[in-house]
Amino acid sequence: MTEPDLTPALRRLIDKDEIRDAICRYARGVDRGDWDLVRSGYHPDAYDAHGDYRGGIDGFIAWLDERFAGVDNSMHFLGQSLIEFKGPDLALVETYFVSRRLVPPTGAAAVAAGPSDAMVREGWGRYVDRFERREGQWRVAHRTVVLEALSSALALGGKRNATGSWGHRDRNDRLYALQAEMAPRDGA
Repeated sequence: MTEPDLTPALRRLIDKDEIRDAICRYARGVDRGDWDLVRSGYHPDAYDAHGDYRGGIDGFIAWLDERFAGVDNSMHFLGQSLIEFKGPDLALVETYFVSRRLVPPTGAAAVAAGPSDAMVREGWGRYVDRFERREGQWRVAHRTVVLEALSSALALGGKRNATGSWGHRDRNDRLYALQAEMAPRDGA
């Protein structure tokens, strides 16, 4: 490959990495309840068609905050992302995901649940995104969540217990402690 051929190819690899990073920030932000991190993956005028919610990013974050109230844990597993560039600053991105969260049992499930049980809510689907690069930043301009499967079930023994290192949906999560430990020090 000659140098002129390498530069556009390298630029596309960097673009893809920046797009995947924005998708990962979204997933981490939802799972940790870090709404500023979620916001960082979207342009300020972005639109999200996400289950029952359809609208702008501010309303979307308010909807997420309400929807995740009382959730013990949340976990997004991101699968492949196919990134198709439609111009120098425009990309169609399809990312497969599994979303899983534990909540306390309610209704009939609460009657059947034991003291160590929880409800697991799981969704499988794809984020079908319009990514745009504006002012050098790749972010979601429009997202549609396409669902493939939804389920809820009693998770026998799924309730948090004292063993292990459980994730937290706030700044008490191990991630934030490690970030602080690894922060650059003056003079380093």
